[in-house]
Amino acid sequence: MRYVTSGCVKSGAGELAQRLKVILEGLKVVIDEHGPVEVAVEKVFVNANPQSTLALGQARGTAICAAVLAGLPVSEYTALQVKQAVVGHGHAAKEQVQAMVKRLLALQGSPTADAADALACAICHAHGKGQHYRKGRRL
Repeated sequence: MRYVTSGCVKSGAGELAQRLKVILEGLKVVIDEHGPVEVAVEKVFVNANPQSTLALGQARGTAICAAVLAGLPVSEYTALQVKQAVVGHGHAAKEQVQAMVKRLLALQGSPTADAADALACAICHAHGKGQHYRKGRRL
């Protein structure tokens, strides 16, 4: 595995439809620029705030649409699967995930919590693909 990039597509404030469009267009730029061949996405969890869960689900759906429109296969993983693949147990704290992502990808600094979550999902996917993962392929 090799670290390529990480970042955040910021949708800002405003109407939901416009914010989802910003996410879709931002991910199209990332896909065009870096040429991934597969996409890994964390499954939505239900939290105490239904509005937050709904907004997260809509953003996630937009991300999946960006991948599908680019012709990329999408794999989905639960937070438990991701943490287990990266840390070794499914109830790891965010700080543990960040530390292991930093170590596994030989990063100079610790990634932000959001970047660590996304990179951990990619690591989980790479580990799960095992025999199918080819050197140089980008997730």
